[in-house]
Amino acid sequence: MTPPMETIYAGVDTHTDTHTLALLDWRGRPLATRTFPTDAAGYEALAGMLPDPSRVVVGVEGTNSYGAALARRLAAAGYETREVLRPKRAVRRRDGKSDPVDAAEAARSVMAGDGTGPKSSDGWVEALRHLNTQRDRLVSVYVQCSLGRSGMVFSA
Repeated sequence: MTPPMETIYAGVDTHTDTHTLALLDWRGRPLATRTFPTDAAGYEALAGMLPDPSRVVVGVEGTNSYGAALARRLAAAGYETREVLRPKRAVRRRDGKSDPVDAAEAARSVMAGDGTGPKSSDGWVEALRHLNTQRDRLVSVYVQCSLGRSGMVFSA
């Protein structure tokens, strides 16, 4: 099945401070690449570069970590958002490591049908994630206190 000629594939390489967007046409030819800050203004600017939601599919790396806020923003605007894995080592060795290359690979993953729906940020999985985070913090504080680093000493 050939995709419609007006379909645009977008890929986003996510990091703590920046997100890099790559746009590809339906044949995989690059249309644009740009890097945005990871704040509300950056998310708006990134969404502003995307065509109408009915014409684009977006692949975002890390939809439950660095790309979580962006994935929620795009889904709320009506964009079909898919989670994609970071490029495989063979691709990184061949094409080099750069944010634009990784963003284009995210778009190609979506073209190939490899992306999945973004992970849910609610439900029992998220509740378990929060519980484990809190447990890890408590264990860390307990260990520090039992070693006398905080000025407090616990005894069994």
